[in-house]
Amino acid sequence: MAEFTHFNEEGRAKMVDVSDKPETFRTAIAMSSITVSQEIYDKITNNQMKKGDVLAVAQVAGVMAAKKTWEIIPMCHPIPLTGINITFSWEETKADRTLFIQASVKTKGNTGVEMEALTAASVCALTVYDMCKAVDKGMIIGKTYLLEKTGGKNGDFKREGILESFPIDK
Repeated sequence: MAEFTHFNEEGRAKMVDVSDKPETFRTAIAMSSITVSQEIYDKITNNQMKKGDVLAVAQVAGVMAAKKTWEIIPMCHPIPLTGINITFSWEETKADRTLFIQASVKTKGNTGVEMEALTAASVCALTVYDMCKAVDKGMIIGKTYLLEKTGGKNGDFKREGILESFPIDK
C-alpha cells in the first residue's frame, strides 16, 4: 500500500504526517453558487427574509465552516487559519437570479487550505438554502470548485476561464 498516502501498512485509513513539510504561505479561493427565484432574490436583497439577514448569516457560517473543516472532513489537519473572507456577487438573467459565493482562506503552515475554502463556500450555499427554504424549496445549489491556490510543494493552481469577471479578494 506504499503508493497510497492515506492508508497505513494494514490498509486502514490514516492522516498523513505533514511534520516534515516546509512551512509556507498558502492561500485558496473556492467558488459555489445558488440559483433562487425572483421572490427569494427580492427578499434577500431587501433584507426581508423572516430568518434575518441571509448573506450576513451565510458569511458567518462560511467562516465557521472553514475553521471547523478538520472536524468534519476525516483526513484534514487542524491548521491555524490566518485569514478567511467570504464575498458575494449576484448574476441576473431573464429567468434566474444566481448568487455566486467566493471563499478565500489563508494560512502559514505545512499543509494547504483548499478543503477549508471549499467547505466554506459549500456551507455558505447550504445556509442560504436553509434560510430561504420556507419561501421556495426549488433553489439549486450549483457547482462548487477550487478557483485558485498558492503555496506548497505542488505549486500554484489557477482555474482558467471561469467567472473571470468575479472580483477575487486576495
